Amino acid sequence: MHTLTRTALMAAAALLLVACNPNNPAPELTEKRTAAVAERIAPHGQVAMEGDAMTGAVAAAGPAAARSGSDIYQSNCLACHSSGAMGAPKMGDAAAWAARIDAKGLETVYANAINGIGMMPAKGTCMNCSDDEIHAVIDYMVENSQ
Repeated sequence: MHTLTRTALMAAAALLLVACNPNNPAPELTEKRTAAVAERIAPHGQVAMEGDAMTGAVAAAGPAAARSGSDIYQSNCLACHSSGAMGAPKMGDAAAWAARIDAKGLETVYANAINGIGMMPAKGTCMNCSDDEIHAVIDYMVENSQ
């Protein structure tokens, strides 16, 4: 059995040396195989940044409808602003919101929400929100905290 294992290992090593020989020409791909490779390595989607010209499916879909402050709060802000996690002012806590607005002004609160502040990342967790949508969610939280 020991001789059989050694023979198998030597055969595998010899095969590897032959296959990795730099003098071996690269295999020629047919047009069909080249197309299959191109399809396998093609990107699965496109990223469209604000201001980019829209093409293909992105243009066909058109611009997304603006979401309400309530919708954004429920999907992106609820976790921190309902519990006060990481120092987030809780929705409904009039004193916490008033202190921020009185000390800095509403425009600064908007800017902090868009750019991030403390433990809160830019735009909270809503990276696909427009600045207007961030304003709407701040307005929603402030209005429901008076």
